[in-house]
Amino acid sequence: MTRLTLTLTAAILRRKLLQALTCGGCSLSLSQKKPQVAIATFKPVSKSDRLGQLILDDPSESGSDGDGMEVQLSHSHTGNKSEQELDEFHRVVTMLHPDGNGNADCRPEAALEIRRMAKEDADARETLAMLGAIPPLIGMLDAHLDLDLDLDSQITPLYALLNLAIGNDMNKAAIVKAGAVHKMLGLIRPESPPEVYNPLSEAIVANFLSLSALDANKQIIGSSGAVPFLIKSLRQNKNCRLDALRALFNLLIVAANSQHLIEAGIIDTLLTAIGDMEVTDHALATLSNLVASSAEARQHLSRANDSIPILIDVLGWTDAPSCQEKSAYILMVMAHKSHADRAAMCEAGISGALLELTLIGAPLAQKRASRILEMMRSKKGKEISESSFAVSAPMAMEGKGKAKVEEVAGEMSDEKMAVKQLVQQSLHCNMRRIARRANLPEEIMPVEHLNKVLAVSSTSKSLPF
Repeated sequence: MTRLTLTLTAAILRRKLLQALTCGGCSLSLSQKKPQVAIATFKPVSKSDRLGQLILDDPSESGSDGDGMEVQLSHSHTGNKSEQELDEFHRVVTMLHPDGNGNADCRPEAALEIRRMAKEDADARETLAMLGAIPPLIGMLDAHLDLDLDLDSQITPLYALLNLAIGNDMNKAAIVKAGAVHKMLGLIRPESPPEVYNPLSEAIVANFLSLSALDANKQIIGSSGAVPFLIKSLRQNKNCRLDALRALFNLLIVAANSQHLIEAGIIDTLLTAIGDMEVTDHALATLSNLVASSAEARQHLSRANDSIPILIDVLGWTDAPSCQEKSAYILMVMAHKSHADRAAMCEAGISGALLELTLIGAPLAQKRASRILEMMRSKKGKEISESSFAVSAPMAMEGKGKAKVEEVAGEMSDEKMAVKQLVQQSLHCNMRRIARRANLPEEIMPVEHLNKVLAVSSTSKSLPF
């Protein structure tokens, strides 16, 4: 198999690629005089498969910034573009490279054109990446050092990269592999005025949201220092706070990123966000994943100010069943893992909210509320039993006689009866209040349903819901 090295025009480039894809029997290396675009090496898959794989590397062997990228190219994708369109793509990508003749820099104009081309055209995204548009766009992110560069010229390559990454995992991987994450973070300067800082941060957050959707990118972004920036954007920038939260949720899917989020103060930030209906559901979802996967996250949540009352309050949001379910899940995990958290919940008055949820909540929220009540009931019964044994056993061993033990037992029984009576009265008062809130008729008091809920018993120590 021979290797041919030719300097080709855009039209010849297209014909050679089509020939290689159709025949599947040659290797082709393409290079171009400066400004260089890319070196493309075709590797045939099989004689029966007409799909080829193009591996695009940096034009120069020495001083290369990246390790290259892979883009899948099918015959149908190339065939959908006319020769005129391919010529236009080639012209725009060529404009991205610095002009050494002393002419005005046309890269911002080319980046704007790529942003437009890639916005709604999946084939254009693939073709532009194949022609080598990604490396020079990332190189433009260093241009913030140029004092004469205006804000639009800094933002345009960010949105061009964003559009190239839409729905294309190969482009997402190539952008991160070429070092875009660190260069994007380098654009952020806290001393910048809000009219500069906010638009830049919004474009960068949008890119992080897109790039973090790819599993291979999650750990790279999480360990890059992007987490504090995303949390700051969630706190301060209302225009991109939802995108920042969704990007953090994506990063949390990789367990190794949990520590980065906790150290950056994600727990307090999420608790503060609860109450803003635009982001509350996503905040609770992120918090659910944290407490389910990290003991350290549960400890931080337990120590956070008013964390338990805030979550109990969400249980009463009858107009937001999804939030109720997520809050109930968080409380269920906390109650299952920690006696101190169960005590804090009881002290915060969780019983009434749970009873109400078991009656008028969504089915999943009802199950979770019932499970919390069950855990609290069984743990409390166990503590009472152990306390009774601790009091009666020493007295029996002291040899004060059977009559004395029976007398103490009778006193304990009278105390238990009194407590039970008070609990029943409180229960009926709560039931009437809940029934009024649920607009139930007075003669239909669902006490039997509640008794069934409270009578549920289980020997499982897992969390099924």
